[in-house]
Order: sequence, then structure tokens, then C-alpha cells
Amino acid sequence: MGNFLGIDIGTSGVKTVLVDGDENVLAEAEIALTVERPHPLWSEQDPESWWEAVCATLQSIRAATPVGLLAVEAIGLSGQMHAAVLLGAGHEVLRPAILWNDGRSQAECAELESAVPDLGTIAGVKAMPGFTAPKLIWLKRHEPEVFARVAHVVLPKDFIRLRLTGELATDMCDAAGTLLLDEARRDWSDKLVAASGLSRETLPRLCEGPEVTGTLSPEVARHWGFSNSVPVVAGAGDAAAGAIGIGAVSEGDAFISLGTSAQYFLVTESYRPRPENLLHTFAHGLPGRWFQMAALLNGASCLAFAARLVGESDIGRLMGRLEAIVPPATDLLFLPYLSGERTPHNDPHARGVFFGLTGATTPEELIVSVLQGVAYSLRDAQECLAEAGSSPGQIAVIGGGARSDLWMQILADVLDRPVLRYRGGAKGPAFGAARLARLARTGERIEEVCRRPAVESMLQPRADRLNFHHVQFSRFKSLYRALKPEFQRF
Repeated sequence: MGNFLGIDIGTSGVKTVLVDGDENVLAEAEIALTVERPHPLWSEQDPESWWEAVCATLQSIRAATPVGLLAVEAIGLSGQMHAAVLLGAGHEVLRPAILWNDGRSQAECAELESAVPDLGTIAGVKAMPGFTAPKLIWLKRHEPEVFARVAHVVLPKDFIRLRLTGELATDMCDAAGTLLLDEARRDWSDKLVAASGLSRETLPRLCEGPEVTGTLSPEVARHWGFSNSVPVVAGAGDAAAGAIGIGAVSEGDAFISLGTSAQYFLVTESYRPRPENLLHTFAHGLPGRWFQMAALLNGASCLAFAARLVGESDIGRLMGRLEAIVPPATDLLFLPYLSGERTPHNDPHARGVFFGLTGATTPEELIVSVLQGVAYSLRDAQECLAEAGSSPGQIAVIGGGARSDLWMQILADVLDRPVLRYRGGAKGPAFGAARLARLARTGERIEEVCRRPAVESMLQPRADRLNFHHVQFSRFKSLYRALKPEFQRF
């Protein structure tokens, strides 16, 4: 068996991993990206920067293991969901992509809900500004000259697919995040497509995650030294790809992804929408599977923000210093809504807040309050899942935030659940994309390939911290309710 390549188009960076037939990571590379915020509530990126970053990661991997790259048998793709990537008839980029954490289209969400009253049942979630469909309605209203030229709407990873293969296709999970998919039927919804001012011809063809969508173009294959018969599979949106990477593929499997944003994710084998809980019920990146997910717009990005506040450029060094002094919990509250929030508030106007500062507040307390604040937002998410009838007994955590022992212990205490970390759990969506590439090439059973990694550690909730965090969580929720009217002024 040869090697498999997984490429993830994240918000803060593009990550590419090369794995062999035994799932050893032979090489990996990551290139940072920047987000542009030209106006309040806006969040955009230039799609060309994704392609440049992909090429840079491939160059790095080729330098590390030229033989390993040449042995690639299939390529899988993953990426940030919900963005509107707008292309003209010649596949040219018409404007910067409007990202998942863009909040400009709140009025258009209300318009869409009014036009399609059963939207939540069809699409698995209420209309929220981060999704693709309301962005398109906003574009038609505010940039009609651009909208008139739109021939194709794709997602970030599918823009890379287009560059690799010349094909316009997407997977069910990424399609789910557009608010244009009939989740139960796993097909575009004619009702939602029409309400968004589009046609089926504007949208990419739908494929299941392990399905081959095309092969590398002769130009790309020649440039990188691949065979031009190397297939590129549909892949998955980053949430589902992360799940596949850690083996969350069966009914009841649950995990938290703590990256730039955060997700609390639970696999289901039937479609069970709960839009009233502000949960996302989406098609999984594997056939015949769905998931319920609480989506939080703010995760480890809050820690990066706080590190800048205290003048620390190296987050690993900052966390090492904190863990060395074993800081106590703090009464200082932090609302982590730097980019607004989805679950459970659907509030693009929400903002980050430190509450309870005194002249004696230390930089260490600021950081601990941020770690607690993100944990409290995840407890909010856990309560939404519980109201929908789902309450996992233990929870795995993946993503960059999982590297911190301190943060994982805070999570265990706040959620009152054992927290697991898997060996290699930080490999993330790119690794899941590589697994999908393997499934497409080998035809193996899903359960044979999508195994859970070995448990690296388990952190138990500490009984002496539970009541403290219960009280703090109540204050956390009260603070948001008190400030919500003020947030609307932004």
C-alpha cells in the first residue's frame, strides 16, 4: 500500500499531512493565513492565498520526503465550512471569500426564515449569519454587480479541488453547512436554493466523502511529480474530517474540537434535527451518517488573543509557565465572544468581556479566566445537547487546545465529565481527509480504517472544584443576559 495525502484549508492556516499505509505521519507542513476584517462584523480571505499555501506545504513535504510524496495513491481534502467562494464563468475569483465567522447577514437570515418556515427541519439548523445562503442574499442586495457575475459558488476546500482537478464538486458535510442541503435526502433543496437566488447549476455536484471526484490535472501532476491518475476524493468539512480522524463514526461517539473555533460533536445514524436548541444537525462525511453539533465561533483563538494582551508571542511557553505555577481558579469572568456566537445565542453582535477586574488582577488570572470562559461556553453547548436528549458520559478533546494539561483539567472540572486525549489527536482534519483518501482507493470497510487512536491520557473532574464552577457558570450566563442589549449597539 502506498501513501495518502490530506490537505486541510483552515482559517488560521493550511495544513497538509502525508501518511503511509500504517497511518504513520511521514511528513506534515503548515502555512499560516490571515483574515481581513474591512468593516465591523466582516471576515474575509483571498482564495488565492489558500492555493499559495497549499503549494507551499507540498513544497515543504517534497523537501522532507520526495520519495514519500511520489508514492501518493490518493488525496483527501478538508476545510473550514460555510464560506462563500464566488467564481465567474471562467472560474475566476470575483471577490474575497466571506467566511464562517462573518456576521453581516443577520437581516438576510430573518428573510430566509420567513421565506422558508420549515428551513430548520430541512437544513438541520436555524438560519445564522455564518452560513453560506444568507451571505448570498446579502451579496445580491449589497453587491448586485458581483452577484450578477456569479457562475459558481464553492466552499474553500472545493476551490482547491478545482485547482487540483478542474472539477466542481463537494461532499455532503460541507454542503450541509451552506444551508442549501436537504439533510435527510442528502441532495440540494430546490426550495432553499431558489430562496437564496441561485440555481442547481450554480452549485457543485454532491458526493459522499470517500467518493472520487476527479484526478489531478496533467499540469498539476507534472509540476509535483505525481502520476496524473492520482484521484482526489470528496473529503469532508473540517468538523466531520476531524471526527473521521479520531474514529467518531458510530452512533453516540462524541468529542470536542478545540481549534480556532470549537465544536461539541455527537454522531447519529439517523437524521434528528433540533433547530430549536440551536444545534447543527448535518450530514456526516461518511454515507448513512449524520451528526448533532453545537458550534462555537470562539475557541483557542481566545487564548491567542489573551497571549497578545499579556505580551507573550509563544503560546506554548505561556501555558508552560502557567502549568508550572499551578494557578488557582479565578473569580474573574471572561465572555469569549470575540467573533459573536452561534450555539446557544445566535448573536453576531456579542463581544468579548472581562468582568471583575481589579488593580490586583495579574496576567496569569487573565489567562486562566479565558481558559475558564471557553470551558463555560462549552458547558452551554453540553446543556443544549442534553436538552436534545444526548449526554455523553465522557468526552474526547482534539485540536490545538488539547495540548494543554491545564486547559483539559479545567474542561473536565467545568463539564463534570472525564476528558480523554488521544495519541496523535492534534493531527486534526487533514488526517481525517487522508483516511477518506485511503477508503476511496482501497475499498476497505469504514470501521477498519476509521479506528480510534490509543488513549494518551484521561483527566477526571475534581470534586472540590465542581461547586465553584457551577456557581461561576451561572454568573457567566447571567452576565451575557445582562449585556445582550448593549451588544446590539455594536
